[in-house]
Amino acid sequence: MLELPPGTAFNRRIPKQKFYENLSVSAELKRLFVEQINVIYWRNKIAPTTVNIAAGENISEIEVIEIRLNQSELDKRILQLIDRGIPYHILFLLTYKEQVQAWIGYKELSQSGKSAFKPGTYYNTEWLPMNELSLRLDGLNMDAVYEGFIRQFAKDRLEDKPGGDLKDAVVLDERRQKLLREIAILENKVYREKQFNIQVALNADLKRLKQEMEGS
Repeated sequence: MLELPPGTAFNRRIPKQKFYENLSVSAELKRLFVEQINVIYWRNKIAPTTVNIAAGENISEIEVIEIRLNQSELDKRILQLIDRGIPYHILFLLTYKEQVQAWIGYKELSQSGKSAFKPGTYYNTEWLPMNELSLRLDGLNMDAVYEGFIRQFAKDRLEDKPGGDLKDAVVLDERRQKLLREIAILENKVYREKQFNIQVALNADLKRLKQEMEGS
């Protein structure tokens, strides 16, 4: 499924309830854990002690977590909950009926000042046969490996500005994705609106958003 050096293998099963039993989690999210997830495995630990890669300035380890699903979709809030519960960066492998989908979130230190991470935007591959998932382990340190994973998943969504870094590229992508959602909502409103004067006002807002999108 994902070929990594043998020394990274961890292969421990993690009970689902470990991620919510001691946290203030809604009944809905607990239900989703039970309904959507079959079993969770901690498959690999990518770290200087398991691969010939130096520690990063911000990242010491990347954990590979396999989530076997009962269906082909997983509520993203579950990934966020797991990401908050593990103080390392995580590469998720969602598996269902001999198919696999890889996910990774842009995760940075929480502004609270505690040694906790705040998950942000997620990037993912398409569903693929397990033997077709191929990810490169590129970089001289863990920071570079993590950035490499994100860029492999994001593909052309991330654009580098002069003097910018990965965070800048992710922030720009978040802004563009927000604009795309707003444009889609407005286009739907224009299509459904019958009153001409309201259509004109909506089209003006739509034009402004599209111009902002082009300039971003």
